Amino acid sequence: MSTARPKITTATLRTMKAQRERITALTAYDHLFAGLLDRAGIDVILVGDSVATVMQGRDTTVPVTMDQMVYHCELVGRAVQRAMVIGDMPFLSYQVSIEDALRNAGRLLKEGLAEAVKLEGGAAFAPTVQRLTDAGIPVMGHLGLTPQSIHQFGSYKARGQEVAEQQRILDDAKCLQQAGAFALVVEKVPADLGKKLASTVEIPVIGIGAGPDVDGQILVTHDMLGLFTRFRPRFARRYLELAKDIGTAVQSYCQDVRGGSFPNAEESY
Repeated sequence: MSTARPKITTATLRTMKAQRERITALTAYDHLFAGLLDRAGIDVILVGDSVATVMQGRDTTVPVTMDQMVYHCELVGRAVQRAMVIGDMPFLSYQVSIEDALRNAGRLLKEGLAEAVKLEGGAAFAPTVQRLTDAGIPVMGHLGLTPQSIHQFGSYKARGQEVAEQQRILDDAKCLQQAGAFALVVEKVPADLGKKLASTVEIPVIGIGAGPDVDGQILVTHDMLGLFTRFRPRFARRYLELAKDIGTAVQSYCQDVRGGSFPNAEESY
């Protein structure tokens, strides 16, 4: 266990990049899982808007509301002692105006107990990133495949496969860094682009389907544990198959109850 290690902060992540120490990140949406991840030594916990697909059964992340994100962040924030907790800014919580972005990001910190926020998009949102960081709100950027724009993209295919788009992503990364972003998530881009991004910007680059040469990795916990089975991203390594194990356990429970072997004498009062 790693609970004796110092609290992870934006400064910690910058130092980790400088010392070439890989950053570990996973998602959590509730108090129980957040505590488990934190005690196991994860560096960053993202309260992702992926809660829509993982926990709410939705097809995209678009429907998640600001109130829902605050709720899930608060559950996670109360469970975590060491990891850095980052809250996702949901769709239309920051795109309408900088004032909206500041108000909503502030809610994630004040009510949701997050320590930073993440938002999708590149240069177009640099003024928003600048305003939030000026107000003391750390901002993590998100480039490459940005799931909130899925209706614009039309598919979940990898981004940055053409030279022009690769350059645009690189330019966006530099712009976000200049605006004050403390880190970037880069999703579903070619490995060589992930490597180039990590070597181009001074801030940590955390990949999800961006190859091995970035500064850290993030996965959806429910993918990594084999709990989410509706689809399996190519980049998501399964470390357990908990959905199968849970199914087997429930079947055994039903069999024991129906057969009269549960509860037994030791399990009764």
